[in-house]
Amino acid sequence: MQKIMIIEDDEKVRNELEIFLKHNGYQVQSLKKFDNLIQDSFNQNPDVILLDINLPNADGEYICKEIRKQSTVPIIIVTSRESEIDELLCMNYGADYYITKPFNIQILLAKIEAVLRRKNMENTVFQEKIETKEFTLNIDKSTIEKEDDVIELTKNELRILKFLVQNRGKIVSREEIMECLWDSESFIDDNTLTVNMTRLRNKLEELHLKELLETKRGQGYMLK
Repeated sequence: MQKIMIIEDDEKVRNELEIFLKHNGYQVQSLKKFDNLIQDSFNQNPDVILLDINLPNADGEYICKEIRKQSTVPIIIVTSRESEIDELLCMNYGADYYITKPFNIQILLAKIEAVLRRKNMENTVFQEKIETKEFTLNIDKSTIEKEDDVIELTKNELRILKFLVQNRGKIVSREEIMECLWDSESFIDDNTLTVNMTRLRNKLEELHLKELLETKRGQGYMLK
């Protein structure tokens, strides 16, 4: 039975989520104290985290960022904040989805099922390393390596570069990359992709590989 961790200070919302998710076959663990969230999250070893960012004595965006530094566990932000800046920050910090309250609980369930399918698929077809003539993409360590130089990649940067390597020599559109990252481009802020592509380009430049990633105006990107 897969475990969902709920980090939510609103007792009514928390209880409703617990009942609903248990009825849908999930094991549920709710945190009701918020002074040691990061360590508590690791101790419980959940399959998915539902995280509010309006928490007493804690910054949910910071919690998301710190969890992502050490874990690839799917994180779905469930919050009353409708700011695009908050959404962009959370996505850049590694959240998988950003859902605002009030929300359709069936849509939330669909998002949970989507991240679990993606997680299970990644575990099934997982490759530890992808070797190219210019660099090694270390999937297990989320790094790009060239000779003795090693640069860490975020989860999204790793997925983008892996997708580009798998389609090397072909133009891939922004929409295709967004689908690779989040299942459906309709849930994506276009600025988020731009930020990730810029970061990835800068990291390739650190390895003197910037020329490998070509922007095709109006079409997308290509790894040469």
